[in-house]
Amino acid sequence: MSNRDSIAAIATAPGVGSIGIVRVSGPNAPSIARQIAGIRPTPRRAHLADFRDSEGGLIDRGLVLYFPGPSSFTGEDCLELHGHGGPVVLDLLLRSVLQAGARPARAGEFSERAFLNGRIDLAQAEGIADLIGGVTEDHARLASRTLKGALSKRVHALLESLTGLRAYVESGLDFPDEDIELLDTAAVQSALSSLLEVTASVLRAARQGELLRDGLLIAIAGPTNAGKSSLLNALSGMERAIVTPIPGTTRDPLRSDIAIDGMPIRLIDTAGLRESKDQIEQEGMRRARHHIDEADHVIWVIDDTVDAIPDRIDIRDIPDATPVTLIRNKIDLSGHPAEVLRHADGTTQISLSARTGAGLELLRQHLKTSAGYLGASGGEFSARRRHLDALERALGQLQSAAKSARLRAAPELLAEDLRLAQQCLGEITGAFTPDDLLGRIFQDFCIGK
Repeated sequence: MSNRDSIAAIATAPGVGSIGIVRVSGPNAPSIARQIAGIRPTPRRAHLADFRDSEGGLIDRGLVLYFPGPSSFTGEDCLELHGHGGPVVLDLLLRSVLQAGARPARAGEFSERAFLNGRIDLAQAEGIADLIGGVTEDHARLASRTLKGALSKRVHALLESLTGLRAYVESGLDFPDEDIELLDTAAVQSALSSLLEVTASVLRAARQGELLRDGLLIAIAGPTNAGKSSLLNALSGMERAIVTPIPGTTRDPLRSDIAIDGMPIRLIDTAGLRESKDQIEQEGMRRARHHIDEADHVIWVIDDTVDAIPDRIDIRDIPDATPVTLIRNKIDLSGHPAEVLRHADGTTQISLSARTGAGLELLRQHLKTSAGYLGASGGEFSARRRHLDALERALGQLQSAAKSARLRAAPELLAEDLRLAQQCLGEITGAFTPDDLLGRIFQDFCIGK
């Protein structure tokens, strides 16, 4: 990639700080340094200089760092101006840089240029965003591994093996006169078996990474006065929701972010579901059903002192594919023990007391198990939903290829399955990535990165 324009942005967080940084990338970086700081910076050496505007007025005094391309983050000439971290000073400095020959950078454009110039692949670029936006220590640790190429190395190894197998299979298409019976060889069967095993292993690791990155969205739902808000408070460890004996207290959904052994969870306490003519309560129930539809998991809470039927769940309110955990709350009043039961339909029932905390640890362990979470130590790298989707599609194509080989189908079908699997894997690192996907990925980055 060759950029003829130069971009600039404030690279430090908004607000007041001791140090603020303005970054520049592009061919005008050296000339901007001369105009702003009055020096020709030596590569990779800090220079103390006065920063001046286009009329020679003093803006600030700080450090100038210059990184010539291609050995820079973006692969282009890069300039960093380190000054004081006041927002007014940084705005004045950025304005002068733009007047000196740069344009404002788009969100994520520095990382996008690093990707387009081959300095990092797409998975590593996303690792940067995940490291900046890490919600837990474990997530940040895995994001750092992704930035260093942990996911990319696994994918590149798969691609290398897949490329070799494709070359072997397609040799039978290119040279039919050689009468090579590829589908009958043990080498093809063995290679496909190994590819399936390794792809499944990477997919398992990616699922753990995605859990640590995105966590679970859990809706707490059920009838009124069952103790949903009390359960939210108990799991959060703080009084997030108002709790009263009056049915229908919760109208607007309440959110609380927690972590269970490093797995992020967003809890949403929803309005109790019942028949009501109150327009405000009806709107609360409409929003509750919306959050139930969007949730990764639903905790359905009932009152153990009132409801005698253990699986009293209104199935109309919960999508078929959404896991449901039935909570029998208020066992401190009913006298029942804290326990976990599993119903014939696969629903898990947990008896607990949100008020006393009895049975809460059973719920925490169940949520980890149901999500397939292995703990922070089980993660290898941070991953996104799109990575899982690409790996799942690649695995499906490899399974189709293995079936073609077993059935001794036409080698063209096997070759096409392998080509599609390679394309799916290439989407992860950016080897086969539509431009519109790149736009969606980098627009979520912060400006200046």
